[in-house]
Amino acid sequence: MNARHLCLLAALQAATLPAAAAEWAVDPAKSAIRFSGVQVGVPFTGRFERFKATVDFDPAKPEAGHAVVLVDLASARTGDVQRDQALPQKDWFDVKAGSEARFEATRFVDKGQGDYAAVGTLTIRGTSRPVTLPFHLTRDGEAAHAVGRVGLVRTEFGVGQGAWASGQWVALDVGVEIDIVATAQPAAGH
Repeated sequence: MNARHLCLLAALQAATLPAAAAEWAVDPAKSAIRFSGVQVGVPFTGRFERFKATVDFDPAKPEAGHAVVLVDLASARTGDVQRDQALPQKDWFDVKAGSEARFEATRFVDKGQGDYAAVGTLTIRGTSRPVTLPFHLTRDGEAAHAVGRVGLVRTEFGVGQGAWASGQWVALDVGVEIDIVATAQPAAGH
């Protein structure tokens, strides 16, 4: 098959795909935001039971995308009662002072082969830092599935105060994983 045939085939395939919508509705029941860490040498995982996300993303123009994810820090669950009771407290997430973590992606970067990076700012406990979240995107018609992971140093956001700040008991490095399922929304006026 020559280059002309390949171009024609690609054009025909593109014509059969639905138009890329920019706005996506995230399905919280099918989606998850998880975290992982190490406490006294033992790995643990957890999840946030409540979060909201607004996503404006067109794979054809990722640089124009925008997303805001608000995570309810009081909804952190690890399955360990003592840890789950400690996380909302002042030394950790301090939910009385601010109950949400906020990630705002101001653009997306196409890395090829369905891989992207969300470039933005993460704010926890009133501290904001630039964060780039790499993720892989698969699409099936109007549905999309994004899976990604980013490593963070918790103390850069003030998470783990006092005796917990050194990393002696709880490692400073933590992972945050996203597993997001969303549906394309019809363009306004249609």
